[in-house]
Amino acid sequence: MTTSDDLLRLDDQLCFALVTAARNVVAVYRPILEPLGLTHPQYLVMLALWERAPRPLGDLAADLALDPATASPLVKRLEADGLVARQRSALDERRLDITLTDAGRALRERALDVPRQVMAAVGMDMQEIAALRDGLAAFAGRRPAVS
Repeated sequence: MTTSDDLLRLDDQLCFALVTAARNVVAVYRPILEPLGLTHPQYLVMLALWERAPRPLGDLAADLALDPATASPLVKRLEADGLVARQRSALDERRLDITLTDAGRALRERALDVPRQVMAAVGMDMQEIAALRDGLAAFAGRRPAVS
């Protein structure tokens, strides 16, 4: 039987489980991404650009669930590392398009082993990872009920 005091146990809190899991995921990725010269947020930017580039900074930020002001320093760092280029759109000077450089495209080949390394590090197979990812994605897509 659950008492009202049990409802406030730290280990029973969804927020604590999610924060702890997020911190642990970043810690798993860190040594895997280090040889590629990427941080975890930079890796996410590169993943989005490997899917579609060039693309406007605003669209890239939206796909990453970031504000453009947060995405911009990530892109600038990747540009300084020679992996991406920022250029004003010929159609709309207000729009900043982000594209991959040859080095950025080449890095994709080196990154192909990252998912396998992550699975090995966490001791989960593709189906387990997919089920966890899909559950989190469904949760992230839900809006809290208004009371």
